[in-house]
Amino acid sequence: MADTVTLVKKLPVLKKRSPTMHKGEAGRLFCLAGSVGMVGAAALASRAALRCGAGLVRVGMPWRLAAVVAGRDPNVMTSALPETEDGTISAMSPAKILKQAEGSDVMLIGPGLSQNPQTVQAVINLLPQVKQKLVIDADGLNAIAHDECAVLKDIDRTKTLPVLTPHPGEMLRLLGKEYDGASLKDGDEHRRQVAVSFAKKHRVVLVLKGYHTIVTDGLRAYINETGNPGMAKAGMGDVLSGAISAFICQGFDAFEAACLGAHVHGLAGDLVCARMGEIGMIATDVMEELPEAARRLQSEKA
Repeated sequence: MADTVTLVKKLPVLKKRSPTMHKGEAGRLFCLAGSVGMVGAAALASRAALRCGAGLVRVGMPWRLAAVVAGRDPNVMTSALPETEDGTISAMSPAKILKQAEGSDVMLIGPGLSQNPQTVQAVINLLPQVKQKLVIDADGLNAIAHDECAVLKDIDRTKTLPVLTPHPGEMLRLLGKEYDGASLKDGDEHRRQVAVSFAKKHRVVLVLKGYHTIVTDGLRAYINETGNPGMAKAGMGDVLSGAISAFICQGFDAFEAACLGAHVHGLAGDLVCARMGEIGMIATDVMEELPEAARRLQSEKA
């Protein structure tokens, strides 16, 4: 790794809460997620955020799906948004999204949104207007890639850097045609170099998921060592993006929150694996183990 990049090995401290703490101090998250056929992504991300300590979570999604999520999880609030004929968020949504997100500390954009052209346009139009701290995952990343990353330069960085959470396939799309095409699975050193370069160029915190997930802001890098092959299942990324969003809600900066999220997410997966093995574990198992993973991290730092 380049000499200018500091390899971080120590995680931030998860402090015990004050007895007088209220939900506003734990942070408010607006989660823009879900479409017909991918309601689960919204449910996983929003509940994971609550399991990692966010004080309040509101999910913005196509209007026909809002009641589904509300009925599925009474812990989250919902906002019904204008939708396309396909049941995805429409290009007319940004104004309502911004209004519904007022008072939120963090906005998570992407889980299960779809790549419908109207939805892609909605994300591209929305991003420069968001004043909340940002986490961008899944189809939020695909929308950015469709725009050849041009919209990244217009994102508000007043409060903190935006967090991007691609898996290797999404990362290749973000890198675009100029990338040499080498696999992002071929060794940690190459992946680190690619991640650091991208984060530095675009002024983001990048979470490049995979075996030994890499977190970097272009100046620092953290290599996560928790997690296991049983986590190679649909929905795990939604759980991770919710976890990272929750830690930002609680006051950690983007890089710290991404490191914590990656570690706690992987540790939760390891706890599940120890109980039931790798084969049958699913994203909801990991999501429900997040509080215990966070508790163990607190105990280690006590």
